Amino acid sequence: MARERMPVREPLSRARILTAARAVADEHGLGGLTIRALAGRLDVKPMAVYHHLPNKEAILDGLVDEVFAEVELPGSDCPWEEAIRIRCHSMRAVLRRHPWVIGLLESRLNPGEQTLIHHDVMLGTLRAAGFSVVGAGHAYALLDSYVYGFALQEASLPFGPDDAADVAGEMMAAVSAASYPHLTEFAAQRVLRGDYDFGAEFDVGLDVVLAGLERFRLAS
Repeated sequence: MARERMPVREPLSRARILTAARAVADEHGLGGLTIRALAGRLDVKPMAVYHHLPNKEAILDGLVDEVFAEVELPGSDCPWEEAIRIRCHSMRAVLRRHPWVIGLLESRLNPGEQTLIHHDVMLGTLRAAGFSVVGAGHAYALLDSYVYGFALQEASLPFGPDDAADVAGEMMAAVSAASYPHLTEFAAQRVLRGDYDFGAEFDVGLDVVLAGLERFRLAS
């Protein structure tokens, strides 16, 4: 009688640990990402994790690098405004998948290869467009402030496109129209109509940012 073969367990590795860590953070947030939770996800003892990554900070460094690797970077032959637009849309999509990473992206003292590549390509895109070294820094900071800030606000909203009108309606029912006329007007003409999607504001804001950067570039 043939023996049943035991399933072969995938060897523990840095890549496997980071994949599991990202899954834990996606499901439970950064607060739920503990070594114990990670080891449980991998079905190993906590000390096994430390053989590949020495501490939680190293895990966070690796996660940030993996997130930057998910962001699409345009080719060097792409016009600068289109290149920036592609990157910003891709970054927003990645942050919607991993909202827990927003506060980590620019916080690491030991950036990985993908993080460095991302920043180098972005600065190179701006320099090739004619921004000075200082101007490229200003532009990059503005773009990240807009994208990260929008992603943070989007992740914090208590409603989505499907229930925006219902949630806003309940909130506005407790608000005096006489005391807050402009808020009431905006809710009535935008949110309560049933087709409001906060995410649609992203392109409008990005257009304004890019138009301002173009004026800044030409003035420089």
